[in-house]
Amino acid sequence: MRSFHITWFTFFVCFFGWFGLAPLMPTIKEDLHLDKSQIGNVVIASVSGTIIARLLIGKLCDIWGPRKTYTALLLLGAIPVMCVGFAHDYTSFLLFRLAISVIGASFVITQFHTSMMFAPEIKGTANAVAGGWGNLGGGVTNMIMPVIFAAIVGIGYTKQEAWRYAMIVPGALMLIAAFLYYRFTKDTPAGNFDEIERAPKVKGKKNYSVLKDWRVWSLALAYAVCFGMEITFDNVAALHFVQEYKLSQGTAGLCAGLFGFMNLFARALGGLFADKVGKTYGMWGKGILLSLVLLLEGFGLILFAKSGSFGMAIFFMIFFALFLKMANGTTYAITPFISEKNIGLVSGIVGAGGNVGGMLFGFLFKAKGITYLDAFSYIGMIVIGVSLIVLVTRFSKEEKRVRLKMAMEYNK
Repeated sequence: MRSFHITWFTFFVCFFGWFGLAPLMPTIKEDLHLDKSQIGNVVIASVSGTIIARLLIGKLCDIWGPRKTYTALLLLGAIPVMCVGFAHDYTSFLLFRLAISVIGASFVITQFHTSMMFAPEIKGTANAVAGGWGNLGGGVTNMIMPVIFAAIVGIGYTKQEAWRYAMIVPGALMLIAAFLYYRFTKDTPAGNFDEIERAPKVKGKKNYSVLKDWRVWSLALAYAVCFGMEITFDNVAALHFVQEYKLSQGTAGLCAGLFGFMNLFARALGGLFADKVGKTYGMWGKGILLSLVLLLEGFGLILFAKSGSFGMAIFFMIFFALFLKMANGTTYAITPFISEKNIGLVSGIVGAGGNVGGMLFGFLFKAKGITYLDAFSYIGMIVIGVSLIVLVTRFSKEEKRVRLKMAMEYNK
C-alpha cells in the first residue's frame, strides 16, 4: 500500500508538471505573441511526444523495473519543466512543450506498477483509483498555478517573469517525487527486480496477430475520445474561459480545475461499475457500459458547446467530465482481458490511442475557421459515433478463463 500511494502521488505530480503551463496560457499568449494556430500547435506538441514514449516505456519497465524507470523519467522530465522559462519565442516554447510531453508516459509506469503489486481480483480497481487520483493533478494544476503566478507577481516580478518562475515549482516537486519513489517503493511485493531471482522471460516473437482483432482498435478509439478529450480540455479550458466569458486567469483556472477534480472519484467509479457489471454480464455487459458512458460524454460535450451562459457551461462541463472519466476507467477494465498473451501490447496500443486522440483534437483548436465552441461540438459528435462503434463490438472473451490464467501467473 505504501508503493500504491507513492505511485498515484507521483503520477499526480507528473500531471501537475505536464499541464502546469495550461492555466498560464493567457499570459504566455500575450508574452510570446502567439496566434490561434500557434497555440493549437502547442496543444498538439503537448501530447505528441507521449505517444512514442508510452510505446517505449513499457519495455524499460520490464528490464529495469517500475522503480528505476519512474525515477529516471522524473529526473529527466523535471529538466524541461524547470527550464521552459528560458523560452523567449514561439519556436523555443514549442520545443520545450514537446519535451515536457514525454512525462505523459508516467501513466504506463503507474499502471504497470499497480498491476505488479495487486492480485487479479482487485487489479482493475487499483489501476482505476491510481489512474484517477493521478489524473487529478491536471485539475489541481489549473487551480494552483495561477495562485503561484499571482504570488510571484505580488512580490514584485512582472507577469512575463512570473509564469517562468512559476514552472520551477512543479519541476521541484518532480525531483522530490523521484527521491520518494526510489527510496520508499518496491517493484513487486517480493522486492525489487535486482533483489529477487526474477525468471527471465522466454524470448520469442510477440503475437502481432492481435493487431487484427477489431476489439483492440475499438478500445483504442474509445480511449482516444475519452482520455484524448481529457488532456485536450486540460490544455485549452483556462484559455477558453478567459476568451469566451472574460474571466481573469485565476478564476478561469479555478473553473478548469473543477474538470480535473472529477478524477477524485469518477475514473474509479467507472472501474468499479465495470467490475460489478462484468460479474453478472461478462465482457458483453462491460462493452454496453462503455458505449453508454461514451454516449453521455458526447451529448454532454455538445450541450457544453451550446450553453449560452457561464453557469450552464460549468454544469455541462461537470456533466460530460463525469462520463468521460468513467469511460477512462471502464476502458481499462476491459483492456487486460482482450488477449491474455499480449496484455502489454494491447495496453500499449489502447494507451497510445488516448494521446493520438488528444493530438488529432488539437488540430480542431488550431484551425482558423473553427471556434473553440465549434471544436467542442464536433468532438461531441465524434464521441457519439465512437460510442456506436463500441456498441456493435463483440467483447466476447472467456473472461473467467483469462482471470484464472492471470491468477495462476500471479501466484507463480
